[in-house]
Amino acid sequence: MHPVITEITAAIRARSAKSRAIYLQRLEEERSRSIMRGKLLCGNLAHGAAACGKTEKEALLGSESKNFAIVTAYNDMLSAHEPFKLYPALIKRALADAGATAQVGGGVPAMCDGVTQSQPGMELSLFSRDNIAQGTAVALAHNMFDGALYLGVCDKIVPGLLMGALAFGHLPAIFVPAGPMPSGISNAEKASVRQAYAKGEIDKEAMLKVESASYHSPGTCTFYGTANSNQMMMEVMGLHLPGSSFVNTNTPLRDLLTEAAAKQAMRIEQPVGKMLDIENFVNAIVGLLATGGSTNHTIHLIAMARIAGIVINWDDFGALSKVVPLLTRMYPNGSADVNAFHAAGGMPFVIRELLDAGLLHEDIDTVVGRGMRAYTKHPELGPDHTLTYVDAPRKSADSTVLASVDHPFDSEGGLRVLEGNIGRAVIKSSALKPEQWIVEADALVFESQEALKEAYKCGELNRDFIAVVRYQGPRANGMPELHGLTPVLGALQDEGYRVAIVTDGRMSGASGKVPAAIHVTPEALAGGVIGKIRNGDRIVLDVKRGVLEVTTEGVEAREIVKPSLENNRHGMGRQLFVANRALVNGAEEGATIFDLPGEERA
Repeated sequence: MHPVITEITAAIRARSAKSRAIYLQRLEEERSRSIMRGKLLCGNLAHGAAACGKTEKEALLGSESKNFAIVTAYNDMLSAHEPFKLYPALIKRALADAGATAQVGGGVPAMCDGVTQSQPGMELSLFSRDNIAQGTAVALAHNMFDGALYLGVCDKIVPGLLMGALAFGHLPAIFVPAGPMPSGISNAEKASVRQAYAKGEIDKEAMLKVESASYHSPGTCTFYGTANSNQMMMEVMGLHLPGSSFVNTNTPLRDLLTEAAAKQAMRIEQPVGKMLDIENFVNAIVGLLATGGSTNHTIHLIAMARIAGIVINWDDFGALSKVVPLLTRMYPNGSADVNAFHAAGGMPFVIRELLDAGLLHEDIDTVVGRGMRAYTKHPELGPDHTLTYVDAPRKSADSTVLASVDHPFDSEGGLRVLEGNIGRAVIKSSALKPEQWIVEADALVFESQEALKEAYKCGELNRDFIAVVRYQGPRANGMPELHGLTPVLGALQDEGYRVAIVTDGRMSGASGKVPAAIHVTPEALAGGVIGKIRNGDRIVLDVKRGVLEVTTEGVEAREIVKPSLENNRHGMGRQLFVANRALVNGAEEGATIFDLPGEERA
């Protein structure tokens, strides 16, 4: 193992000792009570089996055969989740052939950040993750199940499902992906047209035509944002079947993998709370860095790990980023999409490269057993419509998309931690050009993304500046993504202006072209210095030194003048999330309402 991987793993283990021990003790207590279907009262059990067919009912009313929960994020508005409509029947059929049963234990919300981007509904997006975790718990609370299959793909859904699964850590678990849609227009063309629209050079009809050619069918969007970063992480953590993350949806191979996942669920012996240990989460961080994945996971990974009593922080991301090479070029870190990545060698290639370099923990538990070497094989459609596996190629099929550890795109990962008197933040460096690594300019302060867009329309931003977009943190308004600012700032950058953004909000997993110090903590509403910055203050954003500071004297001594946040409190369902805003912790703690085991609030 690389010494830094070993060092960070040990540091996380020491930091997590108390909370992890409490979690594992609680897990064993749950296991000691066993699966309670056989102990349910007759009325309970009869209710749980009432809707089943004769054969299923006989199996459920007995106590010998296994019964699995399907927790699904299906809806037919999200392209990524629409394919899940067929999965329950397919899973039930596969399990029936193996002598087991399955029931859809429950559904969870699945909202699309692509639909809500720059809209009021985006202020529910991050909170939906914790809501999904709670919905997962409600589904599993019927206590009818010996294990669970989780159907989810997109941004907050997979983290929420895993948080719920870890809350029921005494049950085995497997995650079942749906796969990406076929490639549409190129990401480079889409980004170019978005900037043209922001500048008023094309009309809405032309813009909609291009967007519809990009997002055009069932399946996950093909850029490498949070949704596809989720799939990468589930595979590198050992929660997917090997090589299954990026097989296209609605194909024979995809169906075979779904059937195989159902049957594999019966063979999993380790409960998910024990199967996923500190090493699995370190692997997830390494995979994120090696592939230049979404910055949203500097929040989600922390929140997921906390449920299992594992304490990760941004210093872990920063230290690992210095030794993990960047092996992929996918949009927004390049022009290719996940289909090109998969065709070039995909996850099996990446995992083998990282294992051989000592950058991944190999000796971990996965859904297919002990060890990560099984994940260096590609699934293929074999003779007679069977699932077969072959070794990953020794050489990338496209070196512009997928590189080896010996010849990486960058010797370091795509993420940096910034720190200074403004607070702590993260920045996605993998998509930045060298000349963008240091930006020093006057601040222009905005209390909303709409205000910045209006200033652009009025021609007030034709200059070098650092946009400070604040009161966008979890306590203020649910920490929406501010990806809608990327076309505006990107257009200014292309015109030769030096621009950057500093915010206590988030940027999309598809962002990265413009230097963006995001997730600033403490947030403005929590008294952070970002709330004291004024127009004209001098700010230094230095990626190389990891510095984020305002150099104007006396800033920290200023009083904060809080703007009215009344419009963030109601409309589009926001009034239902008042308790979340009151309870949520900071970005580096996962921006979650849930506490560490042993530290629960009264």
